[in-house]
Amino acid sequence: MRYRSPQETTLDIESTASQGKWGWPVLLAVIAGPLAVAAPAEAAHKAGDVILEVGTTKTPDGEPLRYELGTLYVPENRSAPGSRVIGIGFARIRAQRPTGAPPIFVLPGGPGRSYLNAFTDSDAAARTQLEGILLYRAAGDVVVVDQRGYSPRGEILTMPRVPEPLDRPRSLAAEAEAMVKLARDAVAAHPGKDLSGYNVIEYAEDVNDLRRALGYRRITLSGQSFGSQWSFAVMRRHPEIVARALLSGVEPLDNSYDMPSHVFASLQRIAWDADHAPALQPYLPEGGVMAALRAVRERLANGPIQVSVKTGETGPSRTVMLGLEDFQGSLLRAPPSWPAFVLSLYHRHYDDWAREVIERRQDISSPVRIIAPLIDSSLSVSASRGHLLRTDSGTEFLGRWDFDALMASTEAWPTPDIGDALRLPVPNPVPVVFFHGDWDTATPIDNTLGILPYFPNGKAVLVHRGVHHTRGPVFAQEPAVLDQVIAFLKTGDTQKLPVTVSLPVPDFQVPPFPAPTAQVP
Repeated sequence: MRYRSPQETTLDIESTASQGKWGWPVLLAVIAGPLAVAAPAEAAHKAGDVILEVGTTKTPDGEPLRYELGTLYVPENRSAPGSRVIGIGFARIRAQRPTGAPPIFVLPGGPGRSYLNAFTDSDAAARTQLEGILLYRAAGDVVVVDQRGYSPRGEILTMPRVPEPLDRPRSLAAEAEAMVKLARDAVAAHPGKDLSGYNVIEYAEDVNDLRRALGYRRITLSGQSFGSQWSFAVMRRHPEIVARALLSGVEPLDNSYDMPSHVFASLQRIAWDADHAPALQPYLPEGGVMAALRAVRERLANGPIQVSVKTGETGPSRTVMLGLEDFQGSLLRAPPSWPAFVLSLYHRHYDDWAREVIERRQDISSPVRIIAPLIDSSLSVSASRGHLLRTDSGTEFLGRWDFDALMASTEAWPTPDIGDALRLPVPNPVPVVFFHGDWDTATPIDNTLGILPYFPNGKAVLVHRGVHHTRGPVFAQEPAVLDQVIAFLKTGDTQKLPVTVSLPVPDFQVPPFPAPTAQVP
């Protein structure tokens, strides 16, 4: 992948050397040339090499910002002698002023996310990304780390997306069969690559090797969603290098698949505020949004429905079959729009949902990022959690979409099971601040409540009405909380951090049709 250059780029030359983990000298060299050129091919490098390019861009306030864009070269599989060498991108910005605090290593979520666009692109998304990263410069150097297998500075492992049929409802059985086929096709499509190396243990070692290569003794971890899970792996394997951590959208190592009842509880909390929103009152049945949800669930459990819609103003009409499992797989969405979605279906307005499903089933434009199933199949879950997932009461409404296909295809993916010795939590002395929203339907707040007792030096900030990405809204509403987080990143002190923060009720969307005059039977 080629980079788009930042708005302003200047380059200079720096070089130094240190000793790599495998005994080879680590090369730190700035390559003079445009940042639009990707890092040199992996074959030209050995494990431990680091290539740096230095440039400047502008902060959201228009101030010049100097950054380093680099590539770390590592073995694809450290347990395999003679492993292929791959590249992993990273970026570094220096602290606003020396603080003496460890650098903050920012680990992206996903899996299948890169934050390097903050430095290489100039669109609105890049500016927003950069603004979020810059907050932590007040505490120390900031190092943004790419994920192996999803790095523009190395490789992005993908497979073509296959369209799904429209003439039958979605089903777990078909999804599992398709996931097994995807796993086998992915292995066949990547000859010469050791896909077994794309597991969370290797990801943790990548962080440690980058720390070593950049000359840091200890680091602070900042992880959101999968980035938090990645952080847990680093803290388990190398607690001695982690000074502290800031985690949000928390996903412990045994929580790759969310407990349906925990997600359902998040929906119930959203429904409470939606039931009290004046604009939604005319659309609500007796019992509110959750009663509407139950009615739709029962209706679709009795059999699928067929919906014909135009997919564009001038496009042809298309027909799709929608069933209970389509509903279960479509249910999770942003809180401001979720009640309107449920109420629309309750009042038998299916057209918008049908268009959405048609687009999703027929979309072949966005490839599948295979590091996600490679990592998740390796993480898997403990046997006890697997039993709880399959027998959880929340599957009545949410089904088994979060885990069924991956569990069914685990043996087909080449990444090894990490084992309960790493997966199950143990007491850890690292000071950690957990941010978690109680409206988070991607990683429910119960994840933090369950892992917190294992961190005696940890502190949870529970955010009422907080969603999956909750730090930004809290910092915007409560600047003092951001100041306290920066103090924690500098010193490890959590004393002034609040236990709870409440965000305002959002403006709930209203269904796109006039309010009915009678209740739906």
